[in-house]
Amino acid sequence: MNPTYFIFFLAILFGTVVISYWSAKRGNSTHLFYSAGESLTGIQNGLAIAGDYMSAASFLGITGAIALHGFDGFLYSIGFLVSYLVLLFIAEPIRHLGKFTLGDVINVRFPSHGLRFIISINAILISVLYMVPQLVAAGLLIHLLLGINYTIAVIVTGMLMTMYVVFGGMVSTSWLQIIKTVLLLSGTLMISLIVLSRFHWNVLSLFDRVKEVNPYGEQFFRPGNLFANSLDTLSLNFSLILGTAGLPHILNRLFTVRDSNSVRQSVVTATWVVGIFYLITLILGLGAVSLVGWDKMVFVDPSGNFTAPLLASALGGEFFMAFISAVAFVTMLAVVTGLLLSAASSFSHDVYNHLLRNGVASEKSQLQMAKIAAAVIGLISILLSVSMKNINAAFPVSLTFVLAASTNLPLILFTLYWKRFNTAGAATGIITGMAASLIFVFFGPHMMHIYGGGIEGDAVFRLNYPGIAVIPLGFIGAILGTVCSKQPVNEENFLRVFVQSQTGIKPNETRVDSQWEN
Repeated sequence: MNPTYFIFFLAILFGTVVISYWSAKRGNSTHLFYSAGESLTGIQNGLAIAGDYMSAASFLGITGAIALHGFDGFLYSIGFLVSYLVLLFIAEPIRHLGKFTLGDVINVRFPSHGLRFIISINAILISVLYMVPQLVAAGLLIHLLLGINYTIAVIVTGMLMTMYVVFGGMVSTSWLQIIKTVLLLSGTLMISLIVLSRFHWNVLSLFDRVKEVNPYGEQFFRPGNLFANSLDTLSLNFSLILGTAGLPHILNRLFTVRDSNSVRQSVVTATWVVGIFYLITLILGLGAVSLVGWDKMVFVDPSGNFTAPLLASALGGEFFMAFISAVAFVTMLAVVTGLLLSAASSFSHDVYNHLLRNGVASEKSQLQMAKIAAAVIGLISILLSVSMKNINAAFPVSLTFVLAASTNLPLILFTLYWKRFNTAGAATGIITGMAASLIFVFFGPHMMHIYGGGIEGDAVFRLNYPGIAVIPLGFIGAILGTVCSKQPVNEENFLRVFVQSQTGIKPNETRVDSQWEN
């Protein structure tokens, strides 16, 4: 066990305990637990949203993908960044309609217990599928750096995330995200500046050096190094761009600020932070090829996930590598904490309070149920992560974005903007998107490679990233469910919801009652 690495990880452990204790001392209410009491400013929430979004796949995975595959690796960054344009389009309407979860938003137009239950189950499924690869990455990182058994490393990480949610709720989760964003951005920026200084601040010199040392030559900066099928490239970006706007833990962050101006400021801030970060990953990836060396990167980790720590080691030695590795661990911890909170909040608020207790559960019982849900969901995620040590983490990540884009996105857009949309269409759309996502992934190349003896060619569906086929099915299911049902169109209800979503004015507010007749 390397003492430097161990000291950094102890510092992280101590810091997380302090933040959790401070958050718990602020009070205990559903408003604080679910939405931090709407106490965050736009900039704070923007940093927290960016922290929720910049996962281990973003920091370690994309840096490695760029270093190993050049242009194709950078396509991940483009997809992640452009996705915020879709989020900006729906952020304010969602804030105007909702209080704690997506179920609240949809319930304003479609007050159905059954629909709220389906939305909650989908949110929990998405959260768990996203948590698993983060926990796997955290376990492998700790195992590689500290020599701790992989299973113990996953359990420790899972216990930390559960402690955060149980004791601090959204308050501690938000501040962990903010601190993580600052550390990640400052650490990666420092590395990128050192890389550029090695090439006399000339980016073209860096590009020329990469051409000389990578096995692809000039082809490194052209498409086709990672995705042999151009349709896979298009499908992946399609999933990334549309999937972000349907991720429950990102949507829940829109309820942690007081007004629509703060929501707008949150998304704009997050977009700037994420944009800067993904530009930095390009410098990191190219710097690793030039300064670490292709052969060494592939020898240490053929998947490329250890590229960023290797670059830090080449630039600043053991201490710098320990710092970047610690930042990577904080990144994983912050993301899984946000995901676990989203899943626990959805179960406690939507299932327990509204379905089982008909909306009259006490704050104390809701908080108890949320903490129990966090412990149970956390345990399930830990068990799945332990069993998936040797599984390519790409498949649950891709499934997460495909699932979010094919279920939650059509539900949100049609609820906000389609007058004829109804409860049957909403339920049909979610179920269709969920079923199609699971079928296409479990009968696709990833799962066939894992459970089919490594024969990917026998896969029923040949796309590694099936978003381009699955996402339209979610929209089609919602449309057909609406058109084929006999539910009448409630134009007055649609008008009320539309006005509230666009302006924030509720129809029962006395000061605007006279406006509804017009």
